[in-house]
Amino acid sequence: MPAQSIWTLLSWGPDGWSDDIAYGVIVTVLLALATLPIGLTIGFFIALGKQSEEPSLRLAANIYTTVFRGLPELVTLFLFFFGMPILLQHLIRYFRPEATIDVNSFVAGMIVLSLIFSSYASEVFLSAFRAIPKGQYEGGYSIGLSKWQTMRLVVLPQLLRIAFPGLENCWLSLLKDTSLVSVVGLAETLRNAGVAARVTKHSFLFYSIAALVFLGLAVVSSFATSAILRSLGKREAQR
Repeated sequence: MPAQSIWTLLSWGPDGWSDDIAYGVIVTVLLALATLPIGLTIGFFIALGKQSEEPSLRLAANIYTTVFRGLPELVTLFLFFFGMPILLQHLIRYFRPEATIDVNSFVAGMIVLSLIFSSYASEVFLSAFRAIPKGQYEGGYSIGLSKWQTMRLVVLPQLLRIAFPGLENCWLSLLKDTSLVSVVGLAETLRNAGVAARVTKHSFLFYSIAALVFLGLAVVSSFATSAILRSLGKREAQR
C-alpha cells in the first residue's frame, strides 16, 4: 500500500476516516461510562441480596447472576434488541393498537452491558463482603451506629479497597464488550472501522486501528485505576 494512500485514508475530512473513527471512540467511551454506574449499583445490591437472610432474595440474586453470566453476551443483546420490541408490541396493542416500539441501539447496549457487568461485579462485591471481618460490623453497632451508618462509614471504604482490583478487570471487560453493540447498528469504534474497511478495501489497516484504540483505552484505564487505588490506600491509612 503506498504511503500516501495511508495518510489520505487516515486524514480528517471527506477523503479520510479519522473523524469517523474518532466519533466511534467517543461513543465507545460514553457507552462504557454510562454503563459503569448502573452496573456497579445493580451489582452492589445483588451482592447484598446474595448474603441476605431472606431466602427469596438470595434465590432471586443467584438466578440473576446465573442467567446473565451463563448467557453469551451477544445472545443477550439480540434477545433484548430484537425480542423486547416484539414483546412490548404485543403488550401495548391492548391499549394502543397503532403504536410501534423501537429500541435505541445505544440504550439497548447500555442496558444489556449493565446487566452483564453487574452480574460479574456482584461476585466481586460478594467476595469483598466476605473478606471483611464480622467484628467490623459489630464494632460499628457497639458505638451506636445504625446499619446504614455502619455500612457507609465502616464497611464501604474497606469494601471498595478490597473489591477494586476485581472491579478493574470488570471495567476492562466492559470496554471490550462495547464492541458487541456494533452488530445492532451503534456507530462505535468497531462498527466505524468495519465500515471504513469495507468501503476502502483496507481491512487490515482499519481493524488494526480499532485494535490499537481498544488497547490504548485499556492502558489509559490501567493508569487511571492505579491512581484511584493508590488514593483509596492513602485514605484507608489515614482513617
